[in-house]
Amino acid sequence: MTHIGNLDMGGDNPVRVQSMTTTSTDDTAASVAQAERIIDAGGELVRLTTQGRREAENLKNIHDALRADGYTAPLCADVHFNANVADVAACYAEKVRINPGNYVDPARTFKKLTYTDEEYARELKKIEDRLTPFIKICKEHHTAVRIGVNHGSLSDRIMSRYGDTPAGIVESCMEFLRIFRKHNFNNVVISIKASNTVVMVQSVRLLVHEMDKEDMHYPLHLGVTEAGEGEDGRIKSAVGIGALLADGIGDTIRVSLSEDPECEIPVAKHLVWYIRRKQGHLLIPAEAYKGFDYLHPERRKTQAVGIVGGDNAPVVITSEQGNGQGVEIVDGLHPKPDFIYVGSKMPQHVAKGQKYIIDFNVYADLKAKGEIDEKAFFPIFPVTAMPFIGLVQAPMKFLTLQFGTPSDEYIPCLKAHPEIVVVCASNHQNRLGSQRALVHEMMSAGLGNPIVFAQMYRHSAKERESFQLEAAADMGALMIDGLTDGIWLMNDGDISAEDIADTAFAVLQAGRLRTVKTEYISCPGCGRTLYDLRSTIARIKEATKGMVGLKIGIMGCIVNGPGEMADADYGYVGAGPHKVSLYRKKVCVEKNIPEEEAVQHLLQLIRKDRSSLDKSLDN
Repeated sequence: MTHIGNLDMGGDNPVRVQSMTTTSTDDTAASVAQAERIIDAGGELVRLTTQGRREAENLKNIHDALRADGYTAPLCADVHFNANVADVAACYAEKVRINPGNYVDPARTFKKLTYTDEEYARELKKIEDRLTPFIKICKEHHTAVRIGVNHGSLSDRIMSRYGDTPAGIVESCMEFLRIFRKHNFNNVVISIKASNTVVMVQSVRLLVHEMDKEDMHYPLHLGVTEAGEGEDGRIKSAVGIGALLADGIGDTIRVSLSEDPECEIPVAKHLVWYIRRKQGHLLIPAEAYKGFDYLHPERRKTQAVGIVGGDNAPVVITSEQGNGQGVEIVDGLHPKPDFIYVGSKMPQHVAKGQKYIIDFNVYADLKAKGEIDEKAFFPIFPVTAMPFIGLVQAPMKFLTLQFGTPSDEYIPCLKAHPEIVVVCASNHQNRLGSQRALVHEMMSAGLGNPIVFAQMYRHSAKERESFQLEAAADMGALMIDGLTDGIWLMNDGDISAEDIADTAFAVLQAGRLRTVKTEYISCPGCGRTLYDLRSTIARIKEATKGMVGLKIGIMGCIVNGPGEMADADYGYVGAGPHKVSLYRKKVCVEKNIPEEEAVQHLLQLIRKDRSSLDKSLDN
């Protein structure tokens, strides 16, 4: 357990919710006002950027003003590039966040460096020498420390030895942890963050494993950095944070949204509430498949059944609404579901190229009459109808299964019918655990049938955000474990079929499984932000929304700059006050563009590259 002022974190304490100000830390009044809004919304800790000594010293004024107003939530100073600032901040804040990637190591150049073991050891000694006085100050002032590793700010030293990998991310943290433990300082919190949800989850899982090996048990801070804004930012955060919380990992969370920081708090609180609902559930009597590697999961090998499974991207299934209308795509910006379930009635309108799922008895009757299009319609069987599967001829069949179905009944059926796609449903309190259990049971039996996860919710249209968060949290671990061949979201309420389908596609994209729209990797902003972040994000999104598959990084400053958007196609990074630099991948291609011109320059760069690509393909 770690003590941060009057806040205890870890152990049996609840998961703590926090956020970070976007104001200049030099501006006492603005920082105090925003911190109070965060706390009023339910935030239990507030982080402020301290890029220089002046900002670090002003933490005292902010701290005193908050206490004078009756607010007792602890403050965390966020330090990058300047270790001397951390020493100052430790005197005034209850916690100091330091980033191993830029605390002592020089700024990243993305160049391959070569170290002998002796040279590498000397670099570690430099880090220890610089950390020692900081640790002493923290001990004297009872200041906690967060070792905050960001995927986007790994040092050239780490990447040269370990690569841009979860192992490198974890070792960047462990190097610092070992020094803190050597100096008998344990008032520590750890975070590993990435904009890529898969990297984030796998890195945290690996960190827990490595800490356990060295008998370290520090509280963990969870977050998907640069998640973006709106529903995409919420879904991406819920996929990553939800996956770890569901596995019992995480003691504090921050949902990083490119919005006012107080907007982050209700999202974080809902995620914590939703996952905690699973506590105390009935035991799931299952065993993990011995060939499954939790730390390095790969996609489960399945045979393709039509467009489902094999090497195909996971499919999206939706249900026809009660008005008999499916998902109508009218603007070309919303992808259509791969399958629409229509129940026991033929749809009023059969869309060209659309695939449908229909109850098996109706399918059988229509097939006997020669009135079914076998390329467009496919039967679905409840588990009670397994004896009839062999009697119905179809190139693809769906079978609904739950964990607990007698294995001596369903396993022979699936082995005899490789054309079956399993629809894995659950009404267990811990639906994730139950669904995992069924897949592991199938893998242990050597079954290769594809699996679609069916998730049922009960939300009104006003509760669309809750629906999105819960669906993303439920699917997070299933996707990252490599178990997902499809997703079927259902809702007993008035959320539109189009919104349900859009959510399913967004969840798959957040899990890096299927790209159907432009992806924006945008930071939430802080006191380091060098341009008008919110308006810029809106302008870029509006101008590029139809560029399917494109990844664009929008970063307020250089701290995580090109590193966090390493897999983005283009980057838009604050380079100085109201100045922007443009990146293609990790390479800066234009420097110090005036803010008012930068968006147009970005669009010109994209158009130029696309034109060149089109010409090369033509040749």
